[in-house]
Amino acid sequence: MKILTQKKIKTRWLVFSISGMLLLGLGLSLLGEAIIYKSQNNFDWFYWGTGAMATFNAGIGLIGEAIVMKVKLDSL
Repeated sequence: MKILTQKKIKTRWLVFSISGMLLLGLGLSLLGEAIIYKSQNNFDWFYWGTGAMATFNAGIGLIGEAIVMKVKLDSL
């Protein structure tokens, strides 16, 4: 039973950590696009920046959840 729980937690940890890192990178890429639009005086920078902020923050949340899963995994 303990091994099954460890595998489930490790799988969740992997999913959260990889997804979080991907969202962090995507958020930073979207931020770069927003900066380019702003330098061209195009108001679309606002939408790109908002999407970048939401994506980056979602990535931080997933990384935080991955840390919680890792602590649980280490405590078993």
